[in-house]
Amino acid sequence: MQEYGVISLVPTLIVVLLALFTKRTFEALLGGSLVGFLILSPLDFFTSFTNTLLEVLQDATIAWIVLVCGLFGSLVHLLTSSGGTKAFSDYLLRYVKGRRSALLVTWAMGLLIFIDDYLNALTVGASMKKVTDKFKVPREMLAYIVDSTAAPICVLIPLSTWAIYVAGLLESEGVAASGEGMIAYIQAIPFILYGWIAAIMVPFVALGWIPALGAMKKAEKRAKMGILIPPNSVSIAMNAPEVTNEHPKMKHFALPIIVLIAATIFFEIDALKGIIFALVFTVVYYAIAKVSSFIDSMEGVFSGFKSMIYALAIVVMSFVLKDVNDSLGLTTYIVESVSPILSKELLPAVAFVSLALVTFSTGSFWGVYAISLPIMIPLSESMGVNTFLAVGAVISAGAFGSHACFYGDSTVLSASATGCNNISHALTQLPYTLACGALSAIFYLVLGYML
Repeated sequence: MQEYGVISLVPTLIVVLLALFTKRTFEALLGGSLVGFLILSPLDFFTSFTNTLLEVLQDATIAWIVLVCGLFGSLVHLLTSSGGTKAFSDYLLRYVKGRRSALLVTWAMGLLIFIDDYLNALTVGASMKKVTDKFKVPREMLAYIVDSTAAPICVLIPLSTWAIYVAGLLESEGVAASGEGMIAYIQAIPFILYGWIAAIMVPFVALGWIPALGAMKKAEKRAKMGILIPPNSVSIAMNAPEVTNEHPKMKHFALPIIVLIAATIFFEIDALKGIIFALVFTVVYYAIAKVSSFIDSMEGVFSGFKSMIYALAIVVMSFVLKDVNDSLGLTTYIVESVSPILSKELLPAVAFVSLALVTFSTGSFWGVYAISLPIMIPLSESMGVNTFLAVGAVISAGAFGSHACFYGDSTVLSASATGCNNISHALTQLPYTLACGALSAIFYLVLGYML
């Protein structure tokens, strides 16, 4: 395979520049991807682009993401049109008396819904907007808190899709025997520093102990004037339907969510099976309880799915960019660039920083795990580095990328669920993610020398 060296960075740089200039995510990803295909095959770039797009759309993982997120849009539509979301928000407002408590409740909900980052971001974001709006919290702040309890929390909880995936990789790499991958994963949890730091920082921000930084400060000033939603948020936001139920009750929200979580756990943490089961339950339950007719509910299912189209287009195009970066050898280039400075003491910190850069640049998290863990595990063993410290650094890098990358799937979904412009969300939370990343790198450096 041809090596492109520093040129492999060009598509990602184009994406970042276009996103900052246009404040649009899909268009930036499209532009960066096309530039990448021009580098790869100048005379036939458009054919390469369309072929890759078809390959991405045929990928089982992409199909899973499209169905999960689209059907979750359907469920949110049903919960909203039934008045269940409003009833839930009204219930919380009885006890939430101010801005700080509203943000802390949002954080607490994120801690409770830890099974999957998609499930977390979409559930918490969609249900807390009315609560935080009452206290003039900018949508960017809500999106930051929602996003901070998605991947950063999922990597810390053994019963999550992230943990199950990595546990399987640990078994395949011989760190754990067959069936014991989760035991090995649990041993790495204390070393997943980014997850701990990002989750712990949220209450400090919510309580105002850490002030609004950078672009978030501007968002706070705008919100005090009554403008809670940043400009250009319409295309990314999930559409809020009219409430058709004359007598909404909190159980119209709570029961479907409980069924969703229970079904996801029952079906071995498969969010697709969980959301399908929850949708069937909700349609039948609403018909029996005379909340909504079967026909109206089914129309709501399709309307809700359509509301997720733009967000899903961003996710699909991010995978096209990932394929471009893989073909250009971006991950290999970055790893080879930092490998000369590797030493036993520096390995955890360098692994975290370099892989965090890869995940931020590519928007690929689980893919980076699949590529880097088979390298990092034998490398750490041969250098005498604590294996679980090295594994924790790799997992942390993925959590950082998922949290910080503005076209990463959980970032896009957090923005969509909270009705916040995706670029505004990414830029306002960037100072916090960078601070958490810097602290993580420092602690990995210290642990590298201590352990």
